[in-house]
Amino acid sequence: MITANQLVKTYSKKGTPAVDQVSFSVAHGEIFGLIGPDGAGKTSIFRMLTTLLLPDGGTAMVEGLDVVRDYRKIRKIIGYMPGKFSLYPDLSVAENLRFFATLFHTTVEENYHLIRDIYEPLERFRDRRAGKLSGGMKQKLALCCALIHAPAVLFLDEPTTGVDPVSRREFWGILQRLKAQKVTIMVSTPYMDEAVLCDKIGLVQQGHLLSADTPKNIIGAYSDDLFRVKAADMHGLLKATAANDKKTSGYAFGEYTHISFEKDTVTLEELRDYYSRHGFADVVVEASSATIEDCFIKFLSN
Repeated sequence: MITANQLVKTYSKKGTPAVDQVSFSVAHGEIFGLIGPDGAGKTSIFRMLTTLLLPDGGTAMVEGLDVVRDYRKIRKIIGYMPGKFSLYPDLSVAENLRFFATLFHTTVEENYHLIRDIYEPLERFRDRRAGKLSGGMKQKLALCCALIHAPAVLFLDEPTTGVDPVSRREFWGILQRLKAQKVTIMVSTPYMDEAVLCDKIGLVQQGHLLSADTPKNIIGAYSDDLFRVKAADMHGLLKATAANDKKTSGYAFGEYTHISFEKDTVTLEELRDYYSRHGFADVVVEASSATIEDCFIKFLSN
């Protein structure tokens, strides 16, 4: 459904590319996630794939159509939900939906089955101006407008940024239902915990694609021994972790410090002894399974 081959985008002649030779593919009916922090290049990739930006190098295809040569055809078969709420705030919920249906020469009634589950919570607000909706409701309305013309591919650029946790969970439930209807979905997010909800992900940083695979395969390829460490003095714990010359990485991870070593080079007991020698009588050291965030950090350190 989607292929990118050595995509490049540079915003100034002498500047560092915002997207630097990025290649990946997305299968039909798949949820593909671009995962990375702000400024990683996710939005630039989205804008090239949705024909809003011209690539400076490489090629990209959406359902067999070239993003440069066939941009008019592509715009008819995709739905795009940008990161910033971009509907008309002075139009009501119903007016926005009807307007976007009209743009694509269809009606709300014709494709209502596609948005029924998403739109029902909005129904009682149908006459409210879109700008007066809550963040979660704006998100649902924007998704309805992106779906109302029955697109073959749905592009969602950071759809859950700034949305409360309950709305985030509801939104991903909606995406899973859309996937069951064979809609191909490409979504970007800075939230690492959303990566495991995708069928396949691409880890992006500073315009480079670090890895593209299933979350299970990326986590399975993590080769180091990983430990999580906790003590009352977390600042001191981080300093002691940084001073360990054998480690391959060490960083704060929520209430813990994560520290990794090459396979079978350090035991749990040896690591406990190390922190005890550094004055941490209350230290808790446990073996830990890697997460997508741990894998992302490992890619950055390589």
